[in-house]
Amino acid sequence: MEAFFYAVPAVMAAFVSLAIVRVLVRSRRIARAWGSGLTAEARCLRSYTTVSGGGNTMVSTNLHQVFEFTARDGRVVRFEETNGPGTILEGDIVTVHYAADRPEGATVKAPARGRLFAESGCLLGFLGTILAFCVFFMLAVHLMFDEAGGLMP
Repeated sequence: MEAFFYAVPAVMAAFVSLAIVRVLVRSRRIARAWGSGLTAEARCLRSYTTVSGGGNTMVSTNLHQVFEFTARDGRVVRFEETNGPGTILEGDIVTVHYAADRPEGATVKAPARGRLFAESGCLLGFLGTILAFCVFFMLAVHLMFDEAGGLMP
């Protein structure tokens, strides 16, 4: 029984930690693309949406766009961006920002460092709060079982 009170928060903490890593990787990728100063013209090859949820749950729709451009070194690069600008349609020519060493990490989003910092900071704060609660809960359960001699009263 005691293991249940450790396992559930540990699994939650693992998923939250994974989400924190994804937020940090995404922010770093976009910031590197903006910071490199390299731009290119790209064509939107495909635009589609995915829907998740339904039934008794909230429905969530994500916009996916596939772009292709030629990097400065002559390589043709194709990348997909999720939840980009909804005004871009198939066949549109757009400006992409990319880093020379990782052109596949390009972005169509216009540079907005303050917004990126605010979005990432708020997400990290929220996820950090959940992670701290999981750790606090496991410590509280540990103390409770320790004082009770291993059995819950």
